[in-house]
Amino acid sequence: MRLTVLAAALSIAAPAAALAGPAANAVKFFYMPEVKFEPDAKYRDRFTEPVTKLFDLNDQAQKNKPDEVPCIDFAPGLDAQDYDEKTVAKTLKLSEAVDGDSASVTVTFNLFPEGDDSKREMVWSLKKVEGKWKVADITSKTSGWTLSALECLAGQTPE
Repeated sequence: MRLTVLAAALSIAAPAAALAGPAANAVKFFYMPEVKFEPDAKYRDRFTEPVTKLFDLNDQAQKNKPDEVPCIDFAPGLDAQDYDEKTVAKTLKLSEAVDGDSASVTVTFNLFPEGDDSKREMVWSLKKVEGKWKVADITSKTSGWTLSALECLAGQTPE
C-alpha cells in the first residue's frame, strides 16, 4: 500500500519537475541557496545584452558618484528591496520554455509569509551563448517593467 502511494506521489510530482531544465537552473542560481544581487560584477559572466548595457551604466554611476544611490537600488530578480529569504525559497516555482537558442523562465514566489502584495511573477529571458544559458533581460509581470528598459542617467557626467 505504501509503495503504491509513493509511486502515485512521484508520478504527480514528476510533471512539475519536468518544467525545470538547464535554462531554469541558470535562473535558480540567483534565488538558491541564497538570493543574489544580479548587478554585482562577480555575476556579470552570467548575463548578455541588452541587460549588460544597464549594468555597465550602473557601474559607471557607482564609480562617478560613489556617495549616491546607483541606478539599480533593488534586487531585480525579486522586484523588491526587502524580502524574507526563507519565504522566497519555500514558495519559489520555476518553469521554462525553450525555443532554439532562446528561453523564457517564469519565476513565481512570495517575498513574505503574508500579504497579497508580496506575490511576484518574474520572466527571465535567456540566450544560449557558447553553449551556456545567459540572462538577456528580466521582466516583472507584477510591476510592469523590463530591466533593460530602465533609465540610468546617474552614470553620465554633465556636459
